[in-house]
Amino acid sequence: MSIEARLAQAGMPPLARLAWLELDLDALRGNLEVLRAAAGAGVRIEPVVKADAYGHGAVTVSRALEDAGADGLSVATYDEAVELRDAGISLPILVLYPAPASVVRDAASRRVAIALGPGDGTAEVLAAAAGLQTPLEIHLEVETGLGRGGVLAGDLATAVATVRSAPGVHLGGIWTHLAAADDAGSSLAQHVRFADALGRVEDRSRPGAQADTVASPRRHLAASGGLLLDAVGRWDAIRTGIALYGLLPDGLIAPASMHDAAGRLQPVMELKARPVRVVDLPAGHGVSYGPTFVTSRPSRIATLPVGYADGWRRALTDRAQALVRGVRVPLVGRVAMDGVMVDVTDVPGEPVGEHDEFVLLGAQGGDRITAHDLASACGTITYEIVTGMSRRLARVYHAAGQIVEARTLAGGRN
Repeated sequence: MSIEARLAQAGMPPLARLAWLELDLDALRGNLEVLRAAAGAGVRIEPVVKADAYGHGAVTVSRALEDAGADGLSVATYDEAVELRDAGISLPILVLYPAPASVVRDAASRRVAIALGPGDGTAEVLAAAAGLQTPLEIHLEVETGLGRGGVLAGDLATAVATVRSAPGVHLGGIWTHLAAADDAGSSLAQHVRFADALGRVEDRSRPGAQADTVASPRRHLAASGGLLLDAVGRWDAIRTGIALYGLLPDGLIAPASMHDAAGRLQPVMELKARPVRVVDLPAGHGVSYGPTFVTSRPSRIATLPVGYADGWRRALTDRAQALVRGVRVPLVGRVAMDGVMVDVTDVPGEPVGEHDEFVLLGAQGGDRITAHDLASACGTITYEIVTGMSRRLARVYHAAGQIVEARTLAGGRN
């Protein structure tokens, strides 16, 4: 069924542009359950929805996760938290990167927790929180080997004492982040450093130990890689990121204990398009800027309205494929800002036309092009592929075989 027919069936207008992302909310919810089961009983699952939910659309994804029973959400920037609160998301939200003191009062009123480390910014945040009627929740980050942020492990006890004695705040968590989640030895070493630092603060260093009081801070270390590598403790919460969207962290090979969980994860995102032109070109005709591709025979070339401004990276020039009628076809010529070209000369049957639907990321006819395929083709990682999908690409969400929402630059409909 065409995208127009499916949207009409859902009572929605057609898209203004025939390049769109399809997001499977059933797969998202299923992935959440897989990861919850892998984490085990008593461990909070707090999905990471930063970077517009890794390109999947933070508001709609967060609503689906809230309905599915997620315990909290994590973002990277304060304005990402504000977007979710303004959309009505009520789950606990943690901002993982330091936020300026100017947002302290607003964060407290919105019940948004913020991360702190060392430096002048921490002192400014604590000073700004003095006198708050609604305390600001603080999560202290510990440096255990990533080299990016957090208080040094030896300084944690002092930092904890400082936060606990400061008016207008309460210590909601202590956390760290793995530097090489695909490396069991490196990850375990960070786990040990984290446990040691916690042990110097209070006698709650054993992974899985229950909090003694409501005021005890939540301890969290693992994200997707830490969980699926199964080499570190679960602690009190896990910040699931890329795996929530059905993708394994690059380089991670799941051990036998996690084979089933890793195999049950389903990709949530697909990128589809229909041609704006299909034309027969003679031999010797250039295609796109440059050109890097010149036809060596009479060729049928389809132009799809998606380009590097949409997140289809220019580095994919002459290195990627698409699916049409379940057949792999090469993308040819330089990726332009708003378009890519596909050589459909060898597709069996009647000539490919403007009615045909192409899949650039996702499955069709028993074949699949993965985010890992695209990342490998242009020398990057899957995270960059999915987070790079721009907001001008429509997001079409479906569940139980029906479209339930469509979001474009002009707004959302459901």
